[in-house]
Amino acid sequence: MTKEVTEEGVHHPEFIATLLFLYVTVATVIGHKKLNAADQCDGVGLLGIAWAFGGMIFILVYCTAGISGGHINPAVTFGLFLARKVSLIRAVAYMVAQSLGAICGVGLVKAFMKSYYNSLGGGANSVAPGYNKGTALGAEIIGTFVLVYTVFSATDPQEKRTRFSRPFFMVHLATIPITGTGINPARSFGAAVIYNNKKAWDDHWIFWVGPFVGALAAAVYHQYILRAAAIKALGSFRSNPTN
Repeated sequence: MTKEVTEEGVHHPEFIATLLFLYVTVATVIGHKKLNAADQCDGVGLLGIAWAFGGMIFILVYCTAGISGGHINPAVTFGLFLARKVSLIRAVAYMVAQSLGAICGVGLVKAFMKSYYNSLGGGANSVAPGYNKGTALGAEIIGTFVLVYTVFSATDPQEKRTRFSRPFFMVHLATIPITGTGINPARSFGAAVIYNNKKAWDDHWIFWVGPFVGALAAAVYHQYILRAAAIKALGSFRSNPTN
């Protein structure tokens, strides 16, 4: 997912991937709400929504990992920038491409499902009734930490793990009831721009601050705590041949 690419001009895969990601996932959310409103036993349910997000990430990372690195998320890009795996210029270009792709993806959903889009929430993230903003911020930080930590672990050449083991499904199960699950600032931004609702904009800062703090924590933990401990342990082992 995070293979650094040296060629210039490979930002468009991030735009296309994020567009497709938002189109399929937000359309799934709106479709579920439409069916569920008519019959509470109908619709894909929380599990189906979580699978839509996780499945699309799996597919799109598979398609773009060898081209752009398959970030599809400004929080992932930010974490990799902090770990010095992407340059500042590339990180900014990716975030812009991801945000524009998200806007276009949600725009397609609104164009195709216009009669239901606005009345069913537009797929926008906001703090759910019964939760406060502090709880929502904490959920976004933890959820993004899980995501970015998995990205680092799954792409570390020293760790024999599959590139595509994604935590999206599990994180969505935990946080959909609280925030609708952001953990991706582009996803939240695209939906907020197209839906353009006061509640969504009032809560919107949570879906940038939370993911970026979570990505920062994951980068520090993996790069400067786990890896440092592993290097120290390896050095100790090599210095003691009797082991």
